[in-house]
Amino acid sequence: MRFNAEKWKRKAEKDFEKAWVKGREVLSDVPHFRRYPFIGYELGKPHPVYETIQKLRQAYLRIGFSEVVNPLIVEDVHIRKQFSKEALAVLDRCFYLAGLPRPNVGISEDRIRKIEKIIGKNFSVDELRKVLHLYKKGVIDGDDLSSEIAKALSVEDHTALKVIDEVFPEFKELRPEPTTLTLRSHMTTGWFITLSRLADKYPLPVKLFSIDRCFRREQGEDATRLYTYHSASCVIMDEDVSVEDGKAVAEALLRQFGFEKFRFKEDDKRSKYYIPGTQTEVFAYHPHLENNRKYRDGWIEVATFGIYSPTALAEYDIEYPVMNLGLGVERLAMIIHDYSDVREMVYGFRHIQLSDVDIARKIEMKEVPLTAKGLEIASAIIRAFEENASAQGPCEFLAFRGEMFGREVEVYVFERENVKLCGPAYANEIVVHDGNIYGVPRSERFARYFENGVATGVRYVDSFSYMAARRIEEALMTGQEEGEVRVRVVEGLSDVNLRVHESLMNYLISNGKEVDVRGPLFLAVRFRVR
Repeated sequence: MRFNAEKWKRKAEKDFEKAWVKGREVLSDVPHFRRYPFIGYELGKPHPVYETIQKLRQAYLRIGFSEVVNPLIVEDVHIRKQFSKEALAVLDRCFYLAGLPRPNVGISEDRIRKIEKIIGKNFSVDELRKVLHLYKKGVIDGDDLSSEIAKALSVEDHTALKVIDEVFPEFKELRPEPTTLTLRSHMTTGWFITLSRLADKYPLPVKLFSIDRCFRREQGEDATRLYTYHSASCVIMDEDVSVEDGKAVAEALLRQFGFEKFRFKEDDKRSKYYIPGTQTEVFAYHPHLENNRKYRDGWIEVATFGIYSPTALAEYDIEYPVMNLGLGVERLAMIIHDYSDVREMVYGFRHIQLSDVDIARKIEMKEVPLTAKGLEIASAIIRAFEENASAQGPCEFLAFRGEMFGREVEVYVFERENVKLCGPAYANEIVVHDGNIYGVPRSERFARYFENGVATGVRYVDSFSYMAARRIEEALMTGQEEGEVRVRVVEGLSDVNLRVHESLMNYLISNGKEVDVRGPLFLAVRFRVR
Protein backbone atom coordinates (compact mmCIF):
# COMPACT_ATOMS: atom_id res chain seq x y z
CA MET A 1 0.00 0.00 0.00
CA ARG A 2 1.03 3.61 -0.40
CA PHE A 3 2.81 5.10 2.63
CA ASN A 4 3.87 8.51 3.90
CA ALA A 5 7.59 8.93 3.18
CA GLU A 6 8.06 11.82 5.63
CA LYS A 7 6.47 9.80 8.42
CA TRP A 8 8.85 6.89 7.81
CA LYS A 9 11.86 9.22 7.64
CA ARG A 10 10.95 10.50 11.11
CA LYS A 11 10.52 6.95 12.39
CA ALA A 12 13.94 5.96 11.04
CA GLU A 13 15.62 9.02 12.55
CA LYS A 14 14.03 8.34 15.93
CA ASP A 15 14.79 4.60 16.04
CA PHE A 16 16.08 3.04 12.83
CA GLU A 17 16.01 -0.55 14.09
CA LYS A 18 12.41 -0.26 15.29
CA ALA A 19 11.33 1.42 12.06
CA TRP A 20 13.09 -1.26 10.01
CA VAL A 21 11.28 -4.04 11.86
CA LYS A 22 7.92 -2.32 11.38
CA GLY A 23 8.50 -2.10 7.62
CA ARG A 24 6.07 -4.95 7.01
CA GLU A 25 3.24 -2.62 7.98
CA VAL A 26 3.27 -1.14 4.47
CA LEU A 27 2.56 -4.54 2.90
CA SER A 28 -1.10 -5.27 2.28
CA ASP A 29 -2.66 -8.67 2.83
CA VAL A 30 -2.68 -10.48 -0.50
CA PRO A 31 -6.08 -11.92 -1.45
CA HIS A 32 -6.14 -15.31 -3.16
CA PHE A 33 -6.92 -13.88 -6.59
CA ARG A 34 -3.78 -11.69 -6.37
CA ARG A 35 -1.45 -14.58 -5.57
CA TYR A 36 0.77 -16.57 -7.91
CA PRO A 37 -0.10 -18.33 -10.21
CA PHE A 38 -3.26 -16.24 -10.60
CA ILE A 39 -1.13 -13.19 -11.42
CA GLY A 40 1.40 -12.83 -14.20
CA TYR A 41 3.38 -10.15 -16.00
CA GLU A 42 3.49 -9.06 -19.61
CA LEU A 43 6.55 -8.31 -21.68
CA GLY A 44 8.41 -5.15 -20.72
CA LYS A 45 10.05 -2.54 -22.91
CA PRO A 46 13.83 -2.13 -23.35
CA HIS A 47 15.80 1.01 -22.51
CA PRO A 48 17.10 2.64 -25.73
CA VAL A 49 20.72 2.45 -24.53
CA TYR A 50 20.63 -1.27 -23.77
CA GLU A 51 18.59 -1.98 -26.87
CA THR A 52 21.34 -0.27 -28.89
CA ILE A 53 24.01 -2.24 -27.03
CA GLN A 54 22.32 -5.49 -27.96
CA LYS A 55 22.13 -4.45 -31.62
CA LEU A 56 25.80 -3.41 -31.56
CA ARG A 57 26.80 -6.78 -30.10
CA GLN A 58 25.03 -8.58 -32.90
CA ALA A 59 26.49 -6.19 -35.48
CA TYR A 60 30.07 -6.83 -34.31
CA LEU A 61 29.52 -10.58 -34.21
CA ARG A 62 28.14 -10.54 -37.78
CA ILE A 63 31.36 -9.00 -39.10
CA GLY A 64 33.60 -11.53 -37.39
CA PHE A 65 34.62 -9.90 -34.09
CA SER A 66 34.71 -11.85 -30.83
CA GLU A 67 33.52 -10.34 -27.57
CA VAL A 68 35.72 -9.75 -24.53
CA VAL A 69 35.48 -7.91 -21.22
CA ASN A 70 38.22 -5.33 -20.67
CA PRO A 71 39.43 -4.33 -17.18
CA LEU A 72 37.24 -1.61 -15.69
CA ILE A 73 39.31 -0.72 -12.62
CA VAL A 74 42.93 0.05 -13.52
CA GLU A 75 46.02 1.39 -11.78
CA ASP A 76 46.85 4.95 -12.80
CA VAL A 77 50.24 3.74 -13.99
CA HIS A 78 48.51 2.38 -17.12
CA ILE A 79 47.28 5.86 -18.05
CA ARG A 80 50.83 7.15 -17.67
CA LYS A 81 52.19 4.35 -19.86
CA GLN A 82 49.60 4.83 -22.62
CA PHE A 83 49.23 8.61 -22.72
CA SER A 84 52.83 9.59 -21.96
CA LYS A 85 53.04 13.37 -21.54
CA GLU A 86 49.24 13.68 -21.88
CA ALA A 87 48.75 11.48 -18.81
CA LEU A 88 48.17 14.30 -16.34
CA ALA A 89 45.45 15.82 -18.52
CA VAL A 90 43.77 12.42 -18.85
CA LEU A 91 44.09 11.61 -15.16
CA ASP A 92 42.36 14.89 -14.40
CA ARG A 93 39.29 13.39 -16.04
CA CYS A 94 39.52 10.10 -14.14
CA PHE A 95 37.63 9.09 -11.04
CA TYR A 96 40.02 7.79 -8.41
CA LEU A 97 38.74 5.10 -6.07
CA ALA A 98 38.94 5.31 -2.31
CA GLY A 99 38.31 2.78 0.45
CA LEU A 100 37.38 2.86 4.11
CA PRO A 101 40.15 1.74 6.45
CA ARG A 102 39.40 -1.07 8.92
CA PRO A 103 39.46 0.53 12.41
CA ASN A 104 40.99 -0.90 15.58
CA VAL A 105 38.00 -1.32 17.89
CA GLY A 106 38.63 -1.84 21.58
CA ILE A 107 36.14 -3.19 24.14
CA SER A 108 36.38 -1.29 27.43
CA GLU A 109 34.39 -1.95 30.62
CA ASP A 110 32.25 1.07 29.83
CA ARG A 111 31.41 -0.34 26.42
CA ILE A 112 30.60 -3.73 27.89
CA ARG A 113 28.06 -2.11 30.23
CA LYS A 114 26.50 -0.15 27.32
CA ILE A 115 26.15 -3.32 25.25
CA GLU A 116 24.58 -5.23 28.13
CA LYS A 117 22.10 -2.40 28.63
CA ILE A 118 21.10 -2.48 24.96
CA ILE A 119 20.75 -6.29 24.68
CA GLY A 120 19.45 -6.79 28.21
CA LYS A 121 21.81 -9.64 29.15
CA ASN A 122 25.42 -10.71 29.59
CA PHE A 123 27.48 -11.81 26.61
CA SER A 124 30.82 -13.38 25.69
CA VAL A 125 33.32 -10.54 25.41
CA ASP A 126 35.85 -12.91 23.85
CA GLU A 127 33.44 -13.85 21.05
CA LEU A 128 32.75 -10.19 20.26
CA ARG A 129 36.46 -9.32 20.41
CA LYS A 130 37.16 -12.19 18.00
CA VAL A 131 34.62 -10.88 15.49
CA LEU A 132 36.07 -7.36 15.60
CA HIS A 133 39.60 -8.74 15.16
CA LEU A 134 38.60 -10.83 12.13
CA TYR A 135 36.90 -7.78 10.64
CA LYS A 136 40.09 -5.73 11.07
CA LYS A 137 42.08 -8.49 9.33
CA GLY A 138 39.64 -8.56 6.41
CA VAL A 139 38.41 -12.09 7.12
CA ILE A 140 34.89 -10.77 7.77
CA ASP A 141 33.46 -8.44 5.12
CA GLY A 142 31.77 -5.19 6.04
CA ASP A 143 28.37 -6.35 4.84
CA ASP A 144 28.61 -9.38 7.16
CA LEU A 145 29.75 -7.46 10.25
CA SER A 146 26.33 -6.79 11.77
CA SER A 147 25.18 -10.39 11.37
CA GLU A 148 28.44 -11.73 12.86
CA ILE A 149 28.13 -9.37 15.85
CA ALA A 150 24.51 -10.51 16.22
CA LYS A 151 25.71 -14.13 16.43
CA ALA A 152 28.40 -13.24 18.98
CA LEU A 153 25.82 -11.43 21.15
CA SER A 154 23.01 -13.94 20.45
CA VAL A 155 20.64 -11.15 19.37
CA GLU A 156 18.71 -10.11 16.23
CA ASP A 157 20.51 -8.23 13.43
CA HIS A 158 18.66 -4.98 14.13
CA THR A 159 19.86 -5.07 17.76
CA ALA A 160 23.43 -5.59 16.55
CA LEU A 161 23.05 -2.53 14.31
CA LYS A 162 21.99 -0.51 17.37
CA VAL A 163 25.09 -1.72 19.24
CA ILE A 164 27.35 -0.65 16.37
CA ASP A 165 25.64 2.74 16.14
CA GLU A 166 25.64 3.58 19.85
CA VAL A 167 28.72 1.83 21.24
CA PHE A 168 31.35 1.96 18.48
CA PRO A 169 31.73 5.55 17.16
CA GLU A 170 34.85 4.42 15.25
CA PHE A 171 32.62 3.22 12.42
CA LYS A 172 30.87 6.60 12.14
CA GLU A 173 34.17 8.46 12.07
CA LEU A 174 35.70 6.50 9.19
CA ARG A 175 36.81 8.60 6.23
CA PRO A 176 37.69 7.28 2.76
CA GLU A 177 41.38 6.99 1.90
CA PRO A 178 42.41 7.39 -1.78
CA THR A 179 44.10 4.64 -3.75
CA THR A 180 45.95 4.61 -7.07
CA LEU A 181 43.05 2.76 -8.70
CA THR A 182 40.96 4.58 -11.28
CA LEU A 183 37.72 3.88 -13.10
CA ARG A 184 38.40 3.40 -16.80
CA SER A 185 37.85 6.71 -18.64
CA HIS A 186 38.67 5.32 -22.12
CA MET A 187 38.16 1.80 -23.43
CA THR A 188 41.69 2.14 -24.80
CA THR A 189 43.02 1.78 -21.25
CA GLY A 190 41.53 -1.71 -21.07
CA TRP A 191 42.56 -2.71 -24.60
CA PHE A 192 46.29 -2.35 -23.92
CA ILE A 193 46.01 -4.62 -20.87
CA THR A 194 43.89 -7.22 -22.71
CA LEU A 195 46.05 -7.25 -25.84
CA SER A 196 49.24 -7.62 -23.80
CA ARG A 197 47.89 -10.96 -22.56
CA LEU A 198 47.14 -12.13 -26.12
CA ALA A 199 50.24 -10.98 -27.99
CA ASP A 200 52.23 -13.99 -29.29
CA LYS A 201 49.69 -16.33 -27.65
CA TYR A 202 46.76 -15.99 -30.04
CA PRO A 203 46.63 -16.57 -33.82
CA LEU A 204 46.59 -13.43 -35.93
CA PRO A 205 44.55 -11.54 -36.87
CA VAL A 206 43.01 -10.78 -33.46
CA LYS A 207 39.55 -9.21 -33.93
CA LEU A 208 37.87 -8.29 -30.65
CA PHE A 209 35.12 -5.99 -29.42
CA SER A 210 33.90 -4.84 -26.03
CA ILE A 211 30.85 -2.77 -25.09
CA ASP A 212 30.99 -1.50 -21.55
CA ARG A 213 30.93 1.55 -19.30
CA CYS A 214 33.54 4.26 -19.09
CA PHE A 215 33.63 7.01 -16.48
CA ARG A 216 34.59 10.63 -17.14
CA ARG A 217 34.95 13.31 -14.45
CA GLU A 218 33.50 16.10 -16.59
CA GLN A 219 32.90 19.63 -15.40
CA GLY A 220 29.23 18.72 -15.18
CA GLU A 221 26.54 16.75 -16.95
CA ASP A 222 24.71 18.47 -19.79
CA ALA A 223 22.69 17.66 -22.91
CA THR A 224 25.64 15.87 -24.57
CA ARG A 225 27.79 14.57 -21.69
CA LEU A 226 27.36 12.30 -18.69
CA TYR A 227 29.72 11.17 -15.94
CA THR A 228 29.35 7.62 -17.21
CA TYR A 229 28.76 6.40 -20.74
CA HIS A 230 29.03 3.19 -22.78
CA SER A 231 31.81 2.72 -25.30
CA ALA A 232 31.39 0.26 -28.17
CA SER A 233 34.99 -0.40 -29.12
CA CYS A 234 36.87 -2.89 -31.26
CA VAL A 235 40.46 -3.71 -32.18
CA ILE A 236 42.23 -5.55 -34.97
CA MET A 237 45.76 -6.72 -34.19
CA ASP A 238 47.72 -8.05 -37.16
CA GLU A 239 51.03 -7.68 -38.93
CA ASP A 240 49.48 -5.41 -41.53
CA VAL A 241 46.65 -3.09 -40.42
CA SER A 242 46.01 0.42 -41.62
CA VAL A 243 43.55 3.29 -41.69
CA GLU A 244 41.78 1.44 -44.52
CA ASP A 245 40.78 -1.29 -42.06
CA GLY A 246 39.20 1.35 -39.86
CA LYS A 247 37.16 2.67 -42.76
CA ALA A 248 35.98 -0.82 -43.73
CA VAL A 249 35.00 -1.74 -40.16
CA ALA A 250 33.14 1.56 -39.66
CA GLU A 251 31.11 1.01 -42.82
CA ALA A 252 30.34 -2.66 -42.10
CA LEU A 253 29.24 -1.83 -38.56
CA LEU A 254 27.19 1.30 -39.21
CA ARG A 255 25.38 0.08 -42.33
CA GLN A 256 23.53 -2.27 -39.99
CA PHE A 257 21.98 0.79 -38.31
CA GLY A 258 20.66 2.41 -41.49
CA PHE A 259 23.64 4.64 -42.31
CA GLU A 260 24.14 4.78 -46.07
CA LYS A 261 27.17 6.94 -46.95
CA PHE A 262 30.42 7.68 -45.15
CA ARG A 263 33.09 10.38 -44.98
CA PHE A 264 36.40 10.16 -43.16
CA LYS A 265 38.29 13.16 -41.81
CA GLU A 266 41.60 13.32 -40.00
CA ASP A 267 40.88 14.29 -36.41
CA ASP A 268 42.22 17.64 -35.23
CA LYS A 269 42.92 16.03 -31.85
CA ARG A 270 46.24 14.18 -31.74
CA SER A 271 46.01 11.57 -28.99
CA LYS A 272 49.48 10.30 -28.09
CA TYR A 273 48.39 6.66 -28.09
CA TYR A 274 47.65 6.89 -31.85
CA ILE A 275 50.23 7.11 -34.66
CA PRO A 276 50.24 10.70 -36.01
CA GLY A 277 47.92 11.12 -38.99
CA THR A 278 45.86 7.99 -38.29
CA GLN A 279 43.30 9.37 -35.82
CA THR A 280 40.18 9.62 -37.98
CA GLU A 281 36.62 10.87 -37.46
CA VAL A 282 33.81 8.92 -39.11
CA PHE A 283 30.90 10.92 -40.50
CA ALA A 284 27.86 9.02 -41.76
CA TYR A 285 24.66 9.90 -43.58
CA HIS A 286 21.31 8.67 -42.24
CA PRO A 287 18.04 9.63 -44.00
CA HIS A 288 16.31 9.76 -40.61
CA LEU A 289 18.42 12.81 -39.70
CA GLU A 290 16.92 14.99 -42.42
CA ASN A 291 14.04 15.66 -40.03
CA ASN A 292 16.47 16.76 -37.33
CA ARG A 293 16.97 20.54 -36.99
CA LYS A 294 20.62 20.21 -36.04
CA TYR A 295 21.58 17.72 -38.77
CA ARG A 296 19.27 18.64 -41.63
CA ASP A 297 21.80 17.53 -44.24
CA GLY A 298 21.66 14.01 -42.78
CA TRP A 299 25.37 13.85 -41.86
CA ILE A 300 26.67 13.31 -38.34
CA GLU A 301 29.93 12.29 -36.64
CA VAL A 302 29.43 8.76 -35.32
CA ALA A 303 32.79 7.15 -34.53
CA THR A 304 36.55 7.59 -34.28
CA PHE A 305 39.39 5.22 -35.12
CA GLY A 306 43.17 5.17 -35.31
CA ILE A 307 46.28 2.97 -35.22
CA TYR A 308 47.89 2.58 -31.80
CA SER A 309 51.36 4.09 -31.57
CA PRO A 310 54.32 1.70 -31.17
CA THR A 311 55.53 3.96 -28.33
CA ALA A 312 52.43 2.98 -26.33
CA LEU A 313 52.27 -0.64 -27.50
CA ALA A 314 55.94 -1.17 -26.60
CA GLU A 315 55.13 -0.42 -22.94
CA TYR A 316 53.11 -3.67 -23.00
CA ASP A 317 55.55 -5.67 -25.14
CA ILE A 318 53.06 -5.72 -28.01
CA GLU A 319 54.90 -5.94 -31.32
CA TYR A 320 52.03 -5.83 -33.81
CA PRO A 321 50.10 -2.83 -35.12
CA VAL A 322 46.59 -2.41 -33.71
CA MET A 323 43.63 -0.60 -35.26
CA ASN A 324 41.13 0.66 -32.68
CA LEU A 325 37.65 1.98 -33.46
CA GLY A 326 35.20 3.29 -30.90
CA LEU A 327 31.83 4.97 -30.71
CA GLY A 328 29.61 6.19 -27.90
CA VAL A 329 26.53 4.02 -27.46
CA GLU A 330 24.49 6.89 -26.07
CA ARG A 331 25.30 9.05 -29.10
CA LEU A 332 24.20 6.32 -31.49
CA ALA A 333 21.05 5.66 -29.44
CA MET A 334 20.18 9.39 -29.53
CA ILE A 335 20.38 9.31 -33.33
CA ILE A 336 18.29 6.16 -33.67
CA HIS A 337 15.63 7.18 -31.12
CA ASP A 338 15.58 10.91 -31.97
CA TYR A 339 16.68 12.43 -28.66
CA SER A 340 18.38 15.80 -28.33
CA ASP A 341 19.31 15.54 -24.63
CA VAL A 342 21.27 12.52 -23.40
CA ARG A 343 20.03 13.07 -19.84
CA GLU A 344 16.43 12.72 -20.95
CA MET A 345 17.21 9.53 -22.84
CA VAL A 346 19.30 7.86 -20.13
CA TYR A 347 17.61 9.04 -16.95
CA GLY A 348 14.20 10.09 -18.25
CA PHE A 349 11.24 7.95 -19.13
CA ARG A 350 10.21 9.15 -22.54
CA HIS A 351 11.28 5.79 -23.93
CA ILE A 352 8.79 4.01 -21.66
CA GLN A 353 5.79 4.24 -23.91
CA LEU A 354 2.47 2.76 -22.83
CA SER A 355 0.39 1.38 -25.65
CA ASP A 356 -3.31 2.12 -25.95
CA VAL A 357 -3.97 -1.37 -24.59
CA ASP A 358 -1.69 -0.70 -21.59
CA ILE A 359 -3.60 2.48 -20.79
CA ALA A 360 -7.01 0.90 -21.31
CA ARG A 361 -6.18 -1.86 -18.84
CA LYS A 362 -5.41 0.71 -16.16
CA ILE A 363 -8.85 2.35 -16.31
CA GLU A 364 -11.04 0.93 -13.58
CA MET A 365 -14.43 1.45 -11.95
CA LYS A 366 -14.38 3.14 -8.55
CA GLU A 367 -17.51 1.47 -7.18
CA VAL A 368 -18.78 -1.97 -8.16
CA PRO A 369 -21.44 -4.19 -6.55
CA LEU A 370 -20.23 -6.49 -3.79
CA THR A 371 -22.81 -9.23 -4.28
CA ALA A 372 -24.20 -11.34 -7.10
CA LYS A 373 -27.60 -9.71 -6.52
CA GLY A 374 -25.95 -6.30 -6.80
CA LEU A 375 -24.52 -7.27 -10.19
CA GLU A 376 -27.97 -8.42 -11.24
CA ILE A 377 -29.42 -5.04 -10.26
CA ALA A 378 -26.69 -3.22 -12.24
CA SER A 379 -27.50 -5.24 -15.36
CA ALA A 380 -31.23 -4.58 -14.88
CA ILE A 381 -30.62 -0.80 -14.60
CA ILE A 382 -28.56 -0.84 -17.82
CA ARG A 383 -31.33 -2.68 -19.69
CA ALA A 384 -34.00 -0.29 -18.43
CA PHE A 385 -32.05 2.74 -19.62
CA GLU A 386 -31.27 1.15 -23.01
CA GLU A 387 -34.89 0.11 -23.66
CA ASN A 388 -36.38 3.47 -22.69
CA ALA A 389 -33.60 5.92 -23.51
CA SER A 390 -35.80 8.10 -25.77
CA ALA A 391 -38.87 8.11 -23.49
CA GLN A 392 -40.09 11.65 -22.80
CA GLY A 393 -40.22 12.74 -19.19
CA PRO A 394 -41.68 12.98 -16.74
CA CYS A 395 -41.41 9.16 -16.75
CA GLU A 396 -40.46 6.19 -14.63
CA PHE A 397 -39.70 2.54 -15.42
CA LEU A 398 -39.31 -0.47 -13.15
CA ALA A 399 -35.84 -1.95 -13.62
CA PHE A 400 -35.73 -4.57 -10.86
CA ARG A 401 -38.00 -6.17 -8.28
CA GLY A 402 -36.68 -8.84 -5.98
CA GLU A 403 -35.23 -9.79 -2.63
CA MET A 404 -31.97 -8.49 -1.23
CA PHE A 405 -30.70 -8.99 2.30
CA GLY A 406 -34.06 -10.51 3.21
CA ARG A 407 -36.04 -7.47 2.06
CA GLU A 408 -38.21 -6.92 -1.02
CA VAL A 409 -36.79 -4.04 -3.05
CA GLU A 410 -37.83 -2.21 -6.21
CA VAL A 411 -35.43 -0.21 -8.41
CA TYR A 412 -36.62 2.38 -10.96
CA VAL A 413 -35.01 4.54 -13.62
CA PHE A 414 -36.77 7.91 -13.88
CA GLU A 415 -36.83 11.48 -15.17
CA ARG A 416 -38.97 14.20 -13.56
CA GLU A 417 -38.37 16.98 -16.12
CA ASN A 418 -39.80 17.40 -19.63
CA VAL A 419 -36.71 15.84 -21.24
CA LYS A 420 -35.71 12.37 -22.41
CA LEU A 421 -35.00 9.67 -19.86
CA CYS A 422 -31.31 9.52 -20.86
CA GLY A 423 -29.07 12.49 -21.56
CA PRO A 424 -27.32 12.74 -24.97
CA ALA A 425 -24.04 11.31 -23.65
CA TYR A 426 -25.47 8.23 -21.92
CA ALA A 427 -24.04 5.86 -24.58
CA ASN A 428 -20.62 7.55 -24.80
CA GLU A 429 -17.93 4.89 -24.55
CA ILE A 430 -14.46 5.07 -23.03
CA VAL A 431 -11.87 4.56 -25.75
CA VAL A 432 -8.07 5.03 -25.78
CA HIS A 433 -6.66 6.48 -28.98
CA ASP A 434 -3.03 7.53 -29.56
CA GLY A 435 -2.41 7.55 -25.81
CA ASN A 436 -5.43 9.76 -25.04
CA ILE A 437 -8.53 8.72 -23.09
CA TYR A 438 -11.82 9.83 -24.59
CA GLY A 439 -15.49 9.41 -23.79
CA VAL A 440 -17.24 9.54 -27.19
CA PRO A 441 -20.21 7.95 -28.98
CA ARG A 442 -19.84 5.29 -31.66
CA SER A 443 -20.63 7.65 -34.51
CA GLU A 444 -19.12 8.38 -37.89
CA ARG A 445 -17.37 11.39 -36.46
CA PHE A 446 -15.41 9.28 -33.96
CA ALA A 447 -15.16 6.07 -36.02
CA ARG A 448 -11.37 6.37 -36.34
CA TYR A 449 -11.00 6.38 -32.54
CA PHE A 450 -12.58 2.94 -32.35
CA GLU A 451 -10.96 1.59 -35.52
CA ASN A 452 -7.41 2.66 -34.62
CA GLY A 453 -7.64 2.81 -30.83
CA VAL A 454 -8.72 0.46 -28.06
CA ALA A 455 -12.36 0.49 -27.00
CA THR A 456 -12.93 -0.50 -23.37
CA GLY A 457 -16.55 -1.52 -23.92
CA VAL A 458 -17.53 0.65 -20.94
CA ARG A 459 -20.18 3.29 -21.61
CA TYR A 460 -21.21 6.06 -19.24
CA VAL A 461 -24.49 4.23 -18.59
CA ASP A 462 -22.59 1.06 -17.65
CA SER A 463 -20.25 2.59 -15.09
CA PHE A 464 -23.07 4.74 -13.65
CA SER A 465 -25.33 1.69 -13.26
CA TYR A 466 -22.61 -0.22 -11.41
CA MET A 467 -22.20 2.71 -9.03
CA ALA A 468 -25.98 2.94 -8.51
CA ALA A 469 -26.18 -0.78 -7.68
CA ARG A 470 -23.31 -0.43 -5.17
CA ARG A 471 -25.01 2.55 -3.50
CA ILE A 472 -28.27 0.58 -3.26
CA GLU A 473 -26.40 -2.34 -1.63
CA GLU A 474 -24.82 -0.01 0.93
CA ALA A 475 -28.12 1.74 1.67
CA LEU A 476 -29.93 -1.53 2.29
CA MET A 477 -27.11 -2.74 4.54
CA THR A 478 -27.60 0.31 6.77
CA GLY A 479 -31.38 -0.08 6.91
CA GLN A 480 -32.44 2.68 4.53
CA GLU A 481 -35.94 2.31 3.08
CA GLU A 482 -35.47 4.43 -0.04
CA GLY A 483 -32.99 6.61 -1.87
CA GLU A 484 -31.81 8.08 -5.18
CA VAL A 485 -28.58 8.07 -7.24
CA ARG A 486 -28.14 10.56 -10.05
CA VAL A 487 -25.48 12.16 -12.27
CA ARG A 488 -26.08 15.23 -14.37
CA VAL A 489 -23.12 16.65 -16.35
CA VAL A 490 -19.91 14.63 -16.77
CA GLU A 491 -16.70 16.64 -16.54
CA GLY A 492 -14.20 13.87 -15.86
CA LEU A 493 -13.70 10.18 -15.24
CA SER A 494 -14.80 10.33 -11.61
CA ASP A 495 -18.24 11.68 -12.61
CA VAL A 496 -18.95 8.37 -14.32
CA ASN A 497 -17.52 6.14 -11.60
CA LEU A 498 -14.13 5.65 -13.32
CA ARG A 499 -10.55 6.39 -12.29
CA VAL A 500 -6.92 5.95 -13.23
CA HIS A 501 -4.00 5.86 -10.82
CA GLU A 502 -2.22 9.14 -10.13
CA SER A 503 0.98 7.75 -11.67
CA LEU A 504 -0.82 7.04 -14.97
CA MET A 505 -2.32 10.52 -14.97
CA ASN A 506 1.17 11.98 -14.45
CA TYR A 507 2.44 9.85 -17.34
CA LEU A 508 -0.32 11.12 -19.63
CA ILE A 509 0.30 14.75 -18.69
CA SER A 510 4.09 14.47 -19.07
CA ASN A 511 3.62 13.00 -22.54
CA GLY A 512 1.20 15.72 -23.66
CA LYS A 513 -1.82 13.40 -23.65
CA GLU A 514 -5.33 14.24 -22.51
CA VAL A 515 -8.31 12.74 -20.72
CA ASP A 516 -11.42 14.12 -22.43
CA VAL A 517 -14.37 12.48 -20.72
CA ARG A 518 -17.40 14.79 -20.51
CA GLY A 519 -20.92 15.35 -21.72
CA PRO A 520 -24.58 15.74 -20.56
CA LEU A 521 -25.54 12.44 -18.89
CA PHE A 522 -28.63 13.16 -16.74
CA LEU A 523 -29.30 9.66 -15.45
CA ALA A 524 -31.27 8.94 -12.29
CA VAL A 525 -32.12 5.79 -10.33
CA ARG A 526 -34.26 5.36 -7.22
CA PHE A 527 -35.07 2.42 -4.98
CA ARG A 528 -37.59 1.63 -2.29
CA VAL A 529 -38.25 -1.24 0.09
CA ARG A 530 -41.79 -2.64 -0.21
